[in-house]
Amino acid sequence: MSELDFLTILGFGFLLGARHALDADHVAAVSTILSERPSLSTSGVIGFCWGFGHTTVLLLVGIAVIMLKISIPEPMAVAVELAVGVMLVALGLSLAVTLVRERWHLHAHQHDGETHVHLHHHLRRSGHLHRHWVRLSLKPFVVGMVHGLAGSAALMLMVVSTVRTVGEGLAYILVFGLGSVVGMMLLGVAISIPIVLSASCGRRAQEAVQALASLGSIGLGVTMLVRLGLGSLV
Repeated sequence: MSELDFLTILGFGFLLGARHALDADHVAAVSTILSERPSLSTSGVIGFCWGFGHTTVLLLVGIAVIMLKISIPEPMAVAVELAVGVMLVALGLSLAVTLVRERWHLHAHQHDGETHVHLHHHLRRSGHLHRHWVRLSLKPFVVGMVHGLAGSAALMLMVVSTVRTVGEGLAYILVFGLGSVVGMMLLGVAISIPIVLSASCGRRAQEAVQALASLGSIGLGVTMLVRLGLGSLV
């Protein structure tokens, strides 16, 4: 393999990584996370953390694939897909619970020297959004790790197993990972735009967008689980 051919492969790997970030399960998962934090300033951070977690797992498994010359077992690939489906449902339900909890909750206050408890409607405003960076980065990082072996990422590892040297394999993984990071950061910003704009149209519009993200994640997760369940019966 000439140097030009290898550079071509790296370029293809970058584009494949960027395209990989656009997979439906990735979009659904990141959309639910971004819907909880409707901010353009944090969308890039969330996209980067997803890509970093995704690349970390690919790098670790890729090293094993290259060094040991092994392939990814089919049961493991199915198990990862199942984990992704469960995760999508959990993310969607988490967002739904957050919407309900923020809209209605018990509120205690003092009136005429006595404490009263009421079912209170409380709309979260931008002033209530705090940047807890550890929590902000951990969730998309873990989600990215779960996605690391699913879908076309498994195909990428199969390609890596055919390279001549460890260096070439690691270079391909890193370039693929860089493509996925850049792709998800751009996608994160793109997803955040309608969420942020909906907030300017009123709280109900923003809640409608968040509800769609929740339902989309749950629906896709259930679809994946049903498809995999039916596939195991065939």
